[in-house]
Amino acid sequence: MAILYALVARGSVVLAEFSATQTNASVIARQILEKIPGTNDSHVSYSQDRYIFHVKRTDGITVLCVADDTAGRRIPFVFLEDIHGRFVKTYGRACHTALAYAMNDEFSRVLSQQMDYYSNDPNADRMNRIRGEMNQVRNVMIENIDKVLERGDRLELLVDKTANMQNKTIRFRKQARRFRNTAWWRNVKLM
Repeated sequence: MAILYALVARGSVVLAEFSATQTNASVIARQILEKIPGTNDSHVSYSQDRYIFHVKRTDGITVLCVADDTAGRRIPFVFLEDIHGRFVKTYGRACHTALAYAMNDEFSRVLSQQMDYYSNDPNADRMNRIRGEMNQVRNVMIENIDKVLERGDRLELLVDKTANMQNKTIRFRKQARRFRNTAWWRNVKLM
């Protein structure tokens, strides 16, 4: 799994969290929450061993996830953007005054589902999906070009045969005219 842990917090107060595996990500995440300046919106990543902690803070709500170093940055930040949107849409202004873990029962299921989706579903990453579609289009275009070239080779062969036949036709006419003239002269001599 690419995304292993996620939480939503207001300042250093955790409102909801979910962990897919047993790690110390929760402890490290709380340390990171305390060190992030509370006023600015930000997108940052912190590295710890082979895990990367991705943090997105917008409008006082912080969304954090822990991902493998193989996940890159694009997918985790798309995940964080999605979670932030879902959280704000679900709880609105209530999230600015809620107690610690007030939304955990309900929202941890959403975190779990979205972590699974962004970790396992290839359609979660638009860039990869678009690249895949572009590769398919590219392959179809290559096949079509190969067919056109093959057709062009056959057309070239046909043009060559046609030119050859035309040359033979011209030679045949000349020979037929010579033969006709020769036959006419023979008839004239016989008469």
